[in-house]
Amino acid sequence: MTTAATVLPVCGYEPYKTGAGLAAYFNSREFKIGSQGVPMTHDQITAEYGDYDAYGDDSNGYWYDSTCWWERAKDMDFVSFSQMLQSYSAANPPVYVPAGSAPPAPVVDGRTLARAAWEVVTIPEPQVGYNPMLGDSGATLVGWYTWVWATGDTPERVTATATAGPVSATVTAVAGGLDLSAPDAEVDCTGFGIPWSQGASGTDCTVVFTRSSAHLGGTTPLSVSASYGVTFTATDGAAGDLGSATTSSTVDIPVAEVQTLNTTTED
Repeated sequence: MTTAATVLPVCGYEPYKTGAGLAAYFNSREFKIGSQGVPMTHDQITAEYGDYDAYGDDSNGYWYDSTCWWERAKDMDFVSFSQMLQSYSAANPPVYVPAGSAPPAPVVDGRTLARAAWEVVTIPEPQVGYNPMLGDSGATLVGWYTWVWATGDTPERVTATATAGPVSATVTAVAGGLDLSAPDAEVDCTGFGIPWSQGASGTDCTVVFTRSSAHLGGTTPLSVSASYGVTFTATDGAAGDLGSATTSSTVDIPVAEVQTLNTTTED
């Protein structure tokens, strides 16, 4: 299955001033005074903006400055964001883009790609089978080890990959097993269960019901959930934890009680 997602880069270029506008600003009294009274030197200006005077008569082309957008860095603290901004700006100096040309395309980092990939993933709700399942009602029995196992589209592992330009990120979600709970029941479940079959040696997921479901309206609700730990790796070296996700469902199981009749005989 292929799913499309919109990914906004955390860092990129944005327009600053026209060629004429930048040249006029650097020659203005406002710039020479500076916000702190200490303007940039000519060497500092040319180190950052090169031969800006060459575009001093161009009112259509723009200088683009590199930047990072705080609102797109949802999982970063301020210090980490500031370090990223400083690093990105140092590696991506201002560029002049003539009218009709496109600014440099931003590279989407691996963490941003991973988040975008994970946001479009839908993990199916867990579905289970069980045994015993007696008669038309599908009832199990009080006091019996009822085997429970994952069926259908219940995944133990989910992966998703997103690619933008030279960077790819793969997200992996892994669950250790089913989590079960039910009234009037003792649960022993450490995995996804094994489908019951004649001669099967054992399973890692059972429920023992201690009371019939008659007092619950005819069925006992078995709550089923699966918790997934989510991690990612990316080709740009990024890797990490994206938290967890839990899916859940409820299965109504009839629970019957075997009635025994004791008789005595007289000699």
